[in-house]
Amino acid sequence: MRVRIETDGAARGNPGQAAGAAVLYDDAGRPLVRVGRYLGRATNNVAEYEGLLAGLEAAAELGATDVEVRADSELMVRQLTGVYRVRNPALQALYLQALERLRRFRSHRLVHVPREQNRAADRTANEAIDRAASFREIVGGMG
Repeated sequence: MRVRIETDGAARGNPGQAAGAAVLYDDAGRPLVRVGRYLGRATNNVAEYEGLLAGLEAAAELGATDVEVRADSELMVRQLTGVYRVRNPALQALYLQALERLRRFRSHRLVHVPREQNRAADRTANEAIDRAASFREIVGGMG
């Protein structure tokens, strides 16, 4: 099963109250699951990685074999595709976790998208900050 993961992170202040989020879609573009991961105080870059990790975890739980990740974080996408090195020690562990989780899928693709194409994930991250809580919701397309 192929799943598209749109992921984002948000921080109100940098560092500040933060959350990562992902919205997962099936091949037809129907939303499957929304995941918000509230982090408390964190940087935006940490929130971006946490959103990705939450999305990859949800995709694995759905039984996905192939994933396409879309993110508006050019830094994260370029780090994970080997264009940029990870110099920040705080991101190193998250980066390694993300690589390890990506390898669990038969195939994966990482795509940098403009912020305008990532609104659902952005709204989900901000909702997790507003709730000050993590959540996972099935949003349709499961049948």
